[in-house]
Amino acid sequence: MKTAALNSKRSAKVSTPTASGIFQIGDVLNNTYRIEKVLGRGGTSEVYRARSEISGRVMALKALRSELSQNEDFLALMTREEDMREIRHDAVVRYYDNQRTDDGHIYLVMDYVDGPGLDQKIKDGGMSADDLMIIAKRVAEGLVVAHGRNIVHRDLSPDNIILRNGNPAEAVIIDFGIAKDSNPGAETIVGNEFAGKYAYAAPEQLSGQTDERADIYSLGALLLATFRGKSPNVGNNPMEVVERKGQPLDTDGLPEPLKTLIDNMTVPDRTKRLSTAKALLDALRDPSALNAVEDDDSDRTIIVPLPSSVKSDPTPSASAKPTPPPPAKKSGGAILPVVGGVAVLAVGAGMYFSGAIDSLTGPKYPLADPYTLLAERNEAGTITAIGNVPSPELQASLVEMITAQGGVADLTLASGDIPEGWGAGLMELIDRVDEMPEWKVAVTGGQMSVSGLSENRSQAADIRSAVAATQLPEGISATANIASGPRIVTSAMLEPLLVQYGDCGELTLEDAPLTGYPTGSQVVINGRVADVKTRVQLSDAIVEQIGDRDLVLDVEVLNRTLCLVDSALPDAPSGDFEVVFGFGDKDELNTSGRYFVGENPVIDVVIPADVNDGYLFVSALDVSGNVFHLLPNLINEENDISKLRGTDSGPITVRVAYPLAEAQDGSKLAFRVDDTALGKTKIIVIRSGDQIFDGLRPTTESAGGYAQALRGRTGAVETLDSRILTTAKP
Repeated sequence: MKTAALNSKRSAKVSTPTASGIFQIGDVLNNTYRIEKVLGRGGTSEVYRARSEISGRVMALKALRSELSQNEDFLALMTREEDMREIRHDAVVRYYDNQRTDDGHIYLVMDYVDGPGLDQKIKDGGMSADDLMIIAKRVAEGLVVAHGRNIVHRDLSPDNIILRNGNPAEAVIIDFGIAKDSNPGAETIVGNEFAGKYAYAAPEQLSGQTDERADIYSLGALLLATFRGKSPNVGNNPMEVVERKGQPLDTDGLPEPLKTLIDNMTVPDRTKRLSTAKALLDALRDPSALNAVEDDDSDRTIIVPLPSSVKSDPTPSASAKPTPPPPAKKSGGAILPVVGGVAVLAVGAGMYFSGAIDSLTGPKYPLADPYTLLAERNEAGTITAIGNVPSPELQASLVEMITAQGGVADLTLASGDIPEGWGAGLMELIDRVDEMPEWKVAVTGGQMSVSGLSENRSQAADIRSAVAATQLPEGISATANIASGPRIVTSAMLEPLLVQYGDCGELTLEDAPLTGYPTGSQVVINGRVADVKTRVQLSDAIVEQIGDRDLVLDVEVLNRTLCLVDSALPDAPSGDFEVVFGFGDKDELNTSGRYFVGENPVIDVVIPADVNDGYLFVSALDVSGNVFHLLPNLINEENDISKLRGTDSGPITVRVAYPLAEAQDGSKLAFRVDDTALGKTKIIVIRSGDQIFDGLRPTTESAGGYAQALRGRTGAVETLDSRILTTAKP
């Protein structure tokens, strides 16, 4: 029997794994993929580098968090991302298929792209214009293929462009996790909400409008950021974001043709932007065909009052221009018709602004094009509204609501292209979101975009449902992007939950920030719980409280027997005693510690070379509530380490559970796994300066009896080590 020491020692009081995550380094999934490295962790999934045990090929695996593996919505998202495998181009990461492990974890297999992302290039100070033109052409080729299958990426940003082998000519687009099928009625990977990063998102994405032109804008914005070596500054609050997104990007100082290319890719008005990936690719092949984007005043709307004789709709189109009067003749008397014309216009203007012809022309307010309004409650709790409203009644209602909460409203009466019932729809949406601590309603014409930060996940779900259920007038549509808050989660908010679910000793927060967890941070919980149900309940309760933050439960599931005895054990350090598992019917080690029904576990304890005195106590605590004393017991009473060692030096091995064949005469202790108590059995190794108990304990006793005997008698305990043995059905 081999008795070589294993890297398996664990302190009984620190029995949680040192690495957290869905999978651990070294795990082999479905007898094929061996986990080599963690590439990234997010709120819903984790990404790993893995190597196929069959082909040796390196792959990337995207795994869904266990608490979401039974959620049909998230499974649908993984399936949707799997559909990306139909896109085959060297510039687009290759997706393969979804797989499920025996214990229910879902993961997606895709190509592993080895190389720096453009986000790293930005940190390194940027890239040359020549290299960026190469990258633009390569990415455009990939977008032509993706858009050809009605797939819009929606989140093109520097971290989603990887340079394979560091080569600009081998740029690869990755992470289509929030990609959108642009077929009519299709949903996005994250629902119908806004997706993408503000710094690189197209202006129209802020109001939920997305097509392939949004990808072109994002590509232009990230090329600009990579050239400058600096991410765009889009403002510090939603109002600044909306304002700056309506302005052209600053491309001053960029060399040609990169400057003109980016100018054409990032026109705020998407109708004037390069409209397709194919058009972008053509421009990259022949940059001289591009025209410089100019600020042309000729298309700006000019508003003049209509003469009273005109009885048509008083709201001119965006392209309407006043007809200039004929040039005045300088001959005597000929100027009178011109003066008469001016007089007619003056009379018409007076009637228009006085309201005398409202019944014929409609509202007298100036035209707003586009017709916009932005209302929000910001992080500080200040509520504001700025923009256009169509009537004094709506203006008064909004001002009253906002000023009642200590806010400020700057609302302008204006005419515009908005559907009937626009004001009622706006007020209903604001009423829906006003219970959140932070919210924003951005309106452009009939498009209303609702976003916000809720108090918790339940509130976020309720707001999303409420917005979806809102019966808006015809011609008005609303999108919702509600994040789960709060903005700061303090330790004090989580500690009551840790106490509530701490049924197997203390649960603790790892490295909790003194000022609390900000949005986007990670919450790590350490400890043990008594069963899987408790762990699930703990996860649900914490997730509800922390919102969209990442939760890592570094929590081991023991059983109530182990928890009971753990509570009675002293907080002693490890003594470097090793527990080694083997098999009774074959001469090999069991490195996993996992045994199936019918198998015969063999257990050895390795005493370190520098331990020569004291007393050794070895016990097995199983899931049924029983404690088996492996040493000392009525069969083997000797536990004096000096006598166990004898004259041997160096590490020595003491066998405490034997093969069945050697225990037939009753002189040794042996076990066979049956199906009456499957689960985790904890082997604990105690070294004490004196005998702990008065006399021998029975070979088998209850966990309660053992815990009671331990209490008050652990003062002599010097070290404590343990290892888990797991029994299961084949």
